[in-house]
Amino acid sequence: MFCPHAGGAASFFAPFVRHFPAGFDLSAVQYPGRQERLDEPLVPTVESLADHLLPILRQFATAPVPLVIFGHSMGASVAFETALRLAAEEPVAPCRLVVSGRSAPSVPRVHAYATTDREILDDLARLGGTQAQFVNDPEIMEVFLPSLRNDYGAVARYRPSGEAVLDAPLLCLTGEQDPRVSPEEAAAWKTHTSAEFRLESFPGGHFFLSDHREAVARTVADWAGSSHGDPSTAAGA
Repeated sequence: MFCPHAGGAASFFAPFVRHFPAGFDLSAVQYPGRQERLDEPLVPTVESLADHLLPILRQFATAPVPLVIFGHSMGASVAFETALRLAAEEPVAPCRLVVSGRSAPSVPRVHAYATTDREILDDLARLGGTQAQFVNDPEIMEVFLPSLRNDYGAVARYRPSGEAVLDAPLLCLTGEQDPRVSPEEAAAWKTHTSAEFRLESFPGGHFFLSDHREAVARTVADWAGSSHGDPSTAAGA
């Protein structure tokens, strides 16, 4: 199950699907307030997004196949919070976690988050997000801005537990030139799992995965398969 970045939508992950082996049941979260859910109220916090996802993912987590939750940037925080909620349930609903483009929850915040529309759009352009090409198109940005404002605010307000530890395998993906996540900040995810941890780096910046879709898909599929059995049994990514 894919969790998008701030301002992102489920369609961001559509190009990844063809690079996964046959047998993976792939799907992506569509947050309220975008694309076909444009008329639904936006969810203002990372924690609330996780709460919304929990009943949906619970049915996959209790299936007789592994559930893999993949989150990029803000989506990594949503995925982590959702995995924590699944782990707290009785009986425990097992899952595997993939975090991408995000510092570990235990890493202190050192930068200020964009707050004004201009700051948000400039930040998006610097990071090279999928909407960056639309920054100078007023009509398109009128559609994107509400979700961007909401998600940037959600990330700024998010206060994760730096001591939270999952008893679940965790794979961290990071861009070697990501201005938001240093190698050390990515490696710090190791302290948030008592199970297997793996760190994989790719050339590129914050949205490195857009330039390496095949390699990212292969890495996730190989990790899920080699660690947890036949990849054809995986329920999501």
